[in-house]
Amino acid sequence: MVELATPGTQTPAGTAATQVEVLVVGAGQAGIAMSEHLTAQGINHLVLERDRVAERWRTWRWDSLVANGPAWHDRFPGLEFDVDADAFATKDQVADYLGSYAQRINAPIRTGVEVTSVRKKQGENGFHVETSDGPIEADFVVAATGAFQTPVIPAVVPRDAPFHQIHSSDYHNPQQLPEGGVLVVGAGSSGVQIAAELRASGRETYLAVGPHDRPPRSYRGRDFCWWLGVLGKWDAAAPPAGAEHVTIAVSGAGGGHTVDFRQLAADGITLLGRAQAFDAGTMTFAADLRTNIENGDATYLAMLREADDYIERNGLDLPAEPQAHDLGPLPDCVTDPIAQLDLAAAGITSIVWATGFAYDYGWLKVDAFDEKGRPAHQRGVSGEPGIYFLGLPWLSRRGSSFIWGVWHDAKYLADQIAIQRGYRAYRPERVDPAAPSDSDALAAQAVS
Repeated sequence: MVELATPGTQTPAGTAATQVEVLVVGAGQAGIAMSEHLTAQGINHLVLERDRVAERWRTWRWDSLVANGPAWHDRFPGLEFDVDADAFATKDQVADYLGSYAQRINAPIRTGVEVTSVRKKQGENGFHVETSDGPIEADFVVAATGAFQTPVIPAVVPRDAPFHQIHSSDYHNPQQLPEGGVLVVGAGSSGVQIAAELRASGRETYLAVGPHDRPPRSYRGRDFCWWLGVLGKWDAAAPPAGAEHVTIAVSGAGGGHTVDFRQLAADGITLLGRAQAFDAGTMTFAADLRTNIENGDATYLAMLREADDYIERNGLDLPAEPQAHDLGPLPDCVTDPIAQLDLAAAGITSIVWATGFAYDYGWLKVDAFDEKGRPAHQRGVSGEPGIYFLGLPWLSRRGSSFIWGVWHDAKYLADQIAIQRGYRAYRPERVDPAAPSDSDALAAQAVS
């Protein structure tokens, strides 16, 4: 069952290591899903979490955040959200949901325990694990800490520049920022929602827009999650070539709506190209704003066309939505973009960096990474036997980042662990090489 450990407690030196077959590191959606499938396989395991269950949902998100998928879709198969099926659960509702699910499946979670190192045992199977609560010996280790580990702030604006700089993971609401305008860098789901909230609060807001994919939130009466499903796009094994770092601009805020950069500009947000350089108080922006907007428009329109074709081929009675194809003219800030901006002169006092996260597997001291320090794996199975990754974008498919997607990835990894258990448990019958074999007996009979 879920156990609340006291953070920072230490096991006395010399204490014998805890023995566990599978150690799962992290008790977010990935770790909880992994626990469910290991339990179903009858595999002994322990889940360790340095904070609380689903801590990232509670404290690494802004106050008004909601899930990007509707409640009917983005959930574990065994439990529905306690909200309307078409609603977008708030961050606290998601955290509570995950905590309730962990209790429901009686997951063996210990919170307040940090894993500080995992090392391969020399000359034998398994791993030696050091934690803030003492050593553990494990046959298998699942790194379920996910992709959102270390906030990334590009080295563009010096930290001592006279601006309040925070990462989107530390942003909670407009009131926490000093008075004045705000530059939001990054136009994925986080950046566009934060920029819209800041503008609605009355602040002058600037948004630096990079390459992005812009799907419709809904079309012809169906959410984009439904369209990705029936069009077979959730099972794409990898992003299109050249789009590995393209963000997705989609929002569940306000009941869900399609991200529309034209509307953001009409609401008073000044759109800019990618932030490139900063010198003496002036930010330089790339001349790619129009290209980024038009490329996003192209992916949006392409999905509408695919949806229309699907409806026609299958004879579905869904309401036509011709207005969705009419994008309207580009705003002036896109057709005549700002190349350089004196931030102080523009009244900007804060910069919110919605620029994503980097991996942090410094505790995992095994040969399971590529030359750039990224997890080297195939569907979560690493090149180091016994080490598995879970909760990463595109781990096995496009849907891997969603709650339902990580559940299916966890099932696959549990199956792989069960297979490896079988190999390790195999013991051939021992034959005494000095004992006469059946062939020896037959040969003796033939001689006699």
